[in-house]
Amino acid sequence: MTAYWVARSKINDPVAYKRYTDKVPEIIASFGGKPLARGGKFKILEGSEKYHRFIVIEFPSMEQAEACWKSDAYVEASSNRRDGAGDVELILVEAGDAT
Repeated sequence: MTAYWVARSKINDPVAYKRYTDKVPEIIASFGGKPLARGGKFKILEGSEKYHRFIVIEFPSMEQAEACWKSDAYVEASSNRRDGAGDVELILVEAGDAT
């Protein structure tokens, strides 16, 4: 079943963060991921105003989405933001209505 990465981020160091964002599209595509929203216009309706970049990526399955996140390529790329270049919250959610 389709799954989504949903991320909120705050860029602290644009130069270092760009080293991450330049590599990620190719990595995501290699796991069947497709960006649905990546850094466009947004409006916060509820919640913290800490974040100013929002990302939604569709994957064919939870397994492929998690495998992407755990991959050596993604871990290496994300090291460019994990060293203080950005603050990120990332969740993985399966499509559907389970309520």
